[in-house]
Order: sequence, then C-alpha cells, then structure tokens
Amino acid sequence: MGIGPSTKETSLHHFRDPLLDVVSNDTDLDLMGILLVGTPDDNKDKMLVGTRSAVWAEAMRADGVIISSDGWGNSDVDFTNTCEQLGIRGIPVTGLNFSGTVAQFVVVNEYLDGIVDINKSADGTETNVVGENNMVALDCRKAMALLKLKMRQKDQQNK
Repeated sequence: MGIGPSTKETSLHHFRDPLLDVVSNDTDLDLMGILLVGTPDDNKDKMLVGTRSAVWAEAMRADGVIISSDGWGNSDVDFTNTCEQLGIRGIPVTGLNFSGTVAQFVVVNEYLDGIVDINKSADGTETNVVGENNMVALDCRKAMALLKLKMRQKDQQNK
C-alpha cells in the first residue's frame, strides 16, 4: 500500500495547492504557517515526526490545524499519530486524506472525526488516472469548516 497514480500530487498541484489557497483567503483564520513532514519507514520515526509536529503547533499556540496527506496505507501511521498528538494537546484538528471504500485507515484513534476523504473515483478505489484522487477546493473548504466548528466548540467548552 502507498501512493498510487490517482493519489499522487503533481508538481502543478503543489504550486497551486488548493488547501493553501482556501485557508489563506479566509478572513476568519490566521494562517500561521505550513509544516512539511516526510513519511519515515521506521515506526519509531513515524511516532517522532507526529509528536514533533504537534509539539511545534503547540509551541506556536495554534488554535487549530488542518493536516493533509498524499499517501495512504503505511502513511496512515504517521498521519493518524499526528492527529492524535495534536488532539492530546487540545489542538482541534481536521484533515484531508484518501480513504475511499477499500483503503480505510490502517490504524485509528479518537481524533480522526474531522478527516475529509478526498476520494473521487466512483467505486471508492485508487485508480490509474494520475491526480484523480487529489484534494480540490471543495474538499479544503469542508476541512476548514470542520476546523472552525471544532475551534468554536472548544471555545464554548472553555467559557
């Protein structure tokens, strides 16, 4: 399992990243930055990158985080760990990930309730069409709306 043709993001997709475009143009959110993290092979390193990412967000006093992944399968380990590490620290988290009908998360935790599935294929599977299952602006707006809701709920709980 891993990145296939339809979940692979092309260079043009990175230059015109819909998540960055949607979040940076929203007047309700203050985009603090972008953190790029690779997907290590070793499980110990997978736990490290997720923990370090969450610690970084916590140190920046982020009110919320949108996490995205252009892989699945083995990449789910560090993706879900990062979500969990953010959640443990009280940071609302949503995200974008290819799940489909067949490729559900290989590991799960309680902090995955705000993840938007970027699957676009009719049967919910990874296909041989390059870029078919990439995030688009609508997916990003959904993740952003979920994040705003989670942040609002956290504010209500803290009152």
